[in-house]
Amino acid sequence: MTQILITAEAVRSATPDADAVLVANGRISAIGRAEALRSSDAVEVAFPGATIVPGLRDAHMHPIGYAASLSRPNLKNAADFAEIVDILASAASTQAPGTAIAAMRLDDESLAEGRLPDRHLLDLAVPDRPAIAVRYCGHVTVANTTALQLAGIGADTPDPPGGTIDRDAAGLPTGVLRETAAEVVSSAVRGLAPPVTADDLVAATTALAGLGLTGVGAIVSTDQGCWAGAGSELDVLIEAAPRIPITVRVLVIASSPAELEAAAQQIDGAEHNVSFLGLKVFGDGSFGGHTAAMYEPFTDRPDQTGTLRIEDWVAPTARAALAMAGRVGIHAIGDRANAEVLDLMEDLIAGGADPALLRIEHASVLTAADIGRFGRLGVTAVVQPAFLASETGWLESRVGAGRMERTYAFRSLLDAGTLLAGSSDCPVEPPHPLLGMATAIDRCDLTPAESLTSSEALDLFTSGSATAMGENASLEPGAPATFTVLDRDPVASSADQVRTIGVEAVWVEGRRVEVPGDQVYWVG
Repeated sequence: MTQILITAEAVRSATPDADAVLVANGRISAIGRAEALRSSDAVEVAFPGATIVPGLRDAHMHPIGYAASLSRPNLKNAADFAEIVDILASAASTQAPGTAIAAMRLDDESLAEGRLPDRHLLDLAVPDRPAIAVRYCGHVTVANTTALQLAGIGADTPDPPGGTIDRDAAGLPTGVLRETAAEVVSSAVRGLAPPVTADDLVAATTALAGLGLTGVGAIVSTDQGCWAGAGSELDVLIEAAPRIPITVRVLVIASSPAELEAAAQQIDGAEHNVSFLGLKVFGDGSFGGHTAAMYEPFTDRPDQTGTLRIEDWVAPTARAALAMAGRVGIHAIGDRANAEVLDLMEDLIAGGADPALLRIEHASVLTAADIGRFGRLGVTAVVQPAFLASETGWLESRVGAGRMERTYAFRSLLDAGTLLAGSSDCPVEPPHPLLGMATAIDRCDLTPAESLTSSEALDLFTSGSATAMGENASLEPGAPATFTVLDRDPVASSADQVRTIGVEAVWVEGRRVEVPGDQVYWVG
C-alpha cells in the first residue's frame, strides 16, 4: 500500500500543532506531526511555509456557463454602446456564416449610457444573423431583430408566465427580455450558437482546481440553459465526467418530477466524480435586472417590485427530489421571494422533510423575521459574498438604505443559527473562493456589521459548502483525503492578504490534481 505524507507549516484541523497529513487509499490515515508520521513506506511531498485546509468548495455555480464564458464574446468590460458594437461585430467576423452570436456578461451598470442596449444596437453590430447578449446575472437577455423573429416574438406576443418582454412606446419589443422571456429566445438560437464541448468543460473544471476548489455544487439544465449552448447541458456534463478532476454534485433545473427522475438516472450512470445532488428551482429574478421579488418597490424603480416565479409544479417536484434522497435548492433574492420559499419549505418540513436537505440559493435581502426563521427551521442559506464586490456602486440605490441592513446579512443569519454555504454563482462572479472569503470578511465596506471573521469565512467555503453539497470536509482519520494547500494561513490573514493567497496544490480523494501552468480560469 502506497502512502503519501503531505507536510506543511500547519494543518487547519482538530489535531493540535499538526503539520502533516498521511494519505492511503484515498483517505486520511493520520494527522499529526511530520516526525511522528514519517516512515519508509510513505512518499513525502513537502510544502514549506504552507497551510493545509479542508478542500475549498463552491456550493452553487454553473459549470457549463463558466466554460462558455471562457470562449464566448465577453461584454463585462465594455465601456459604452460603441464598444459593444465593436465586440459583437468582431465576433461575427470570426464565426461561420449562419451561426448565432451569443455574448455574455453584459453589465449595464458599468456602461457610459447607464442602461441596457436594445435590438437596434445589436442589429447595427450583427444585422444578418441571430445575436443575443446575456446580462451577467443571467436573468436578462437582449436580442437583435433576427433573434426575436426566430423566437416568434413580435408586437402581439404576450409576456410568458414568470417573464416580461420590454416594449417601446409603440408597443414593439425593444429586444430586452427578462426571466422566462429570455428563455424563449435562448431556446430559439439553440443549435446555432457555438457549442460548449466536453473538452471545454474538462478544461474549465481543471481551472477550478487551480483556484483551490476540490468540488462544486453544479447547477445544470437538461436543455441548453440560459447561456444558449448548443444541446443539453446535462449531456455535456455526462460526456465530460470521466475526465473531470474535482467532485461535481449536480442540482438539476427541472420543472416536473418525471424530468427530474430522468435526469437523476442519467447522472447515476455517470463515471468518476459526477453525482446527483437534487433539484434547482427559480423563485424570482435578480437585483441587477430589477426582477427580484420584493415587498416594496425598488428604490430606483418605484414602479417595479420584481417577478415571483413559484408555480404549482414546484412543490410536487420538490417532494419528488426529497423522495429520491436529494436536496431542494430554490433561488430567492428578494425579501418577498425568500418569504414565499420559506413558507414552502416550512410545509415540506411539516410533511417530514429533513431541513438539512433544504437550501435557499442567495437569500439576498430578508425581513428581520425571516432571518430568524432560517435558523429556527434549519434551512441552509447558500450565499455569494462576491455579489457585494460587483454591486458596490449601485446596491444601496437599488434596495434603499432601510433594506441595506438586511441585504447579504451573513452575520445575522449565522447568529440566528443558520448554516451558511459559500459560493460564487459563476459565471455571474469569478469562481475564486479566496476572493469570496475576503469579501465576506471586509464586505467592501458595505454594512460592515454583517462581516464574518476570517475563521468563519474559511468555514463558509469548506465545512459550510461541503455540508450543503452532502460532502465531508473534516480533516480527520478516515475522512476522504480532500484538501487544499495554501501558501499562507487564511485564518491568520487580513481580507486583503486573503485576496493574494496562492494555491500550491489540491488533493481530491487522495489524488493530486495537476493543473497546466497556462490554464485560464477567468476572462473579464
